[in-house]
Amino acid sequence: MYREDFKRVESQIIEDLDSEVSLINDVGYHLLKGGGKRFRPLLMVLCSRLCNYNGSDDIVLASVVEFIHTATLLHDDVVDEADVRRGQPAARSIWGNQASILVGDYLYSKALYKAVTLRNQEVNEILSTTTKKMSEGELLQLSKTADINITEDEYLKIIDSKTATLIAATCRLAGVISETTEEGKNSLTRIGWNIGMAFQLTDDTLDYTANKEKLGKTLGKDLSEGKITLPLLHLLKSCGENERPMIHRIIKEGEIGNEDLEFIQALFKKYNSIDYSMAKAKGYIKTAKHELLCYEDSAAKQALIAVANYAIMRDL
Repeated sequence: MYREDFKRVESQIIEDLDSEVSLINDVGYHLLKGGGKRFRPLLMVLCSRLCNYNGSDDIVLASVVEFIHTATLLHDDVVDEADVRRGQPAARSIWGNQASILVGDYLYSKALYKAVTLRNQEVNEILSTTTKKMSEGELLQLSKTADINITEDEYLKIIDSKTATLIAATCRLAGVISETTEEGKNSLTRIGWNIGMAFQLTDDTLDYTANKEKLGKTLGKDLSEGKITLPLLHLLKSCGENERPMIHRIIKEGEIGNEDLEFIQALFKKYNSIDYSMAKAKGYIKTAKHELLCYEDSAAKQALIAVANYAIMRDL
């Protein structure tokens, strides 16, 4: 039903990427065409249709939010010294850190430039506030690297800032261009935020459980980078005193062998840490779907429910 809309989004992304500097095109195309889910553009289109929007600004903003997201991936891979992204070589491993950082900067600036062309101050304010919060989230995460004293509240603040805030903004922007009421915009924001929190919680859980071939994930990647996510947080709270020193050693060393990963995975099973994390994610999705109840039944509403379910059912 929305195939034509998504074709327009893809065309807009390619058009917006076009630059006279070939390096920008090469790096950007490598990542933008590298198997991404287009999760944020999908939400932009569906939320716009939920609000009966019939213009074209949603297509422009779908490209904008995808550019912002892609910029963060380029920067993340440099910070994390990652060599693989979505099952293929990370941009930094092909073109180097400098190119990755600068192309990320370009995508940020191009996104904001395209947003400004819509001549909507509320759109500009949402995007500037969102990108500021995302940067703060990345820095907070960096400051908590391998910090065994990180709290669950601090972890949730990180994923709120890093992930949920852009997804919430995406849904709110759909309400802005649709000229819906303030309560309507707040409702869309809540839907997006809850889906975003669940999406990242699931992503962090998949780091220990994913089918590598299907999702292109390297198991234990977060652990090797010193990122203490909810499964590990729960384990640190639940494990026995004789197990904790071993977990601390693995976190501090950062070099994760198969034996270390198997040890952690066995403890996850013993203490139900994966189940705990997924129960949290499912709670956010339940809230998002409850928020959708106030909307009239439509194809867009049903599609959003399906997207919400997808966020927590990605090959666990």
